[in-house]
Amino acid sequence: MKNLLEIGEGLCRDENVVIGYATERIDQRQPLSLGASARLRSGTVIYEGSIIGDHFATGHNVVIREANRIGDRVRVWSNTVIDYGCRIGSNVLIHCNVYIAQFTVIEDEVFIAPGTMVANDKYPLDKENLKGPTICRGARIGVNSTILPGIRIGRDAMIGAGSVVTRDVPDGMTWYGVPARDAG
Repeated sequence: MKNLLEIGEGLCRDENVVIGYATERIDQRQPLSLGASARLRSGTVIYEGSIIGDHFATGHNVVIREANRIGDRVRVWSNTVIDYGCRIGSNVLIHCNVYIAQFTVIEDEVFIAPGTMVANDKYPLDKENLKGPTICRGARIGVNSTILPGIRIGRDAMIGAGSVVTRDVPDGMTWYGVPARDAG
């Protein structure tokens, strides 16, 4: 299959950027759609098979795997990986050195601080039961946090720096610690 690309107007890309990297997953071979006015910095690799909205921007050395759906005005900063099959809303900032595991859902207007790790495998190597967390609209994740599989972080919730989130966080709550709990 050809490496098909649909690229909107106004793309600004540094040297050493790969757009439409071919996936080895035969069932995932789909065109890449990249919206208008994207800004891609050196070292960025975007696999084929994703749909990315307008005004998308990356820092250096970002990897976006296949089968992702990413909204408008999303920023993904340096040394970050978004694995395959994620859904990311609009107006999202994913900072530096972040790993977003497969099948994670990130709603609109979420902020994810540097060093955050998102997991999707409750039982490592159990590829049949992968489930990323859901980070709801307006949530804020503090630096060096870990979000475990299948967790729901509620709308406008805040997670303190260095936290390990092991269970659902209600809407509007601030949680912190290891394991994370209500800051109240």
